[in-house]
Amino acid sequence: MKANIHLITGGQRSGKSAFAEQVTLGLTNTPIYLATSKKWDEEHNERITLHQARREECWTTVEEPIDIHQQDFSGQVVLLDCITLWLTNIFDEVSYDKEKALQKAKEIWNSLIQQDCTLVVVSNEIGLGGISMNKASRQFTDIHGLINQFIAKQAQKVTFVVSGLPMTVKE
Repeated sequence: MKANIHLITGGQRSGKSAFAEQVTLGLTNTPIYLATSKKWDEEHNERITLHQARREECWTTVEEPIDIHQQDFSGQVVLLDCITLWLTNIFDEVSYDKEKALQKAKEIWNSLIQQDCTLVVVSNEIGLGGISMNKASRQFTDIHGLINQFIAKQAQKVTFVVSGLPMTVKE
């Protein structure tokens, strides 16, 4: 592993993306925003627009829903937003096969972190609530939790954001 990783995790609308943007801008004047979201529907497009409007002109945006390892980020500071949507795209691509999704995500991630770059990584904590009645949702929550653990073990720093407040978990 060559990448320097800062994982920022929290619940939906916890303020993690805004915090991650501040962290990234504190590291470079030429940040790269690696966006993993597909445009699912109009409501989701509005969320994307809000994120885009918040970013200053200094950001270079790279949109990549799955193959995040195929860009050359050597020497760069990259904000990857977010693991949850990236994993959703993988889960969908492998027809909701839990094991295939987990294997593919780990392979792509391991390839990405071979690059000599700084990664500020945003992810959701989706397993903090109730257990879904839907099998696919339960399986996604499982693999998401496992991927978060996988990334957190490799990260040099982990921050949990709750109600807009960052809490250091690992430093």
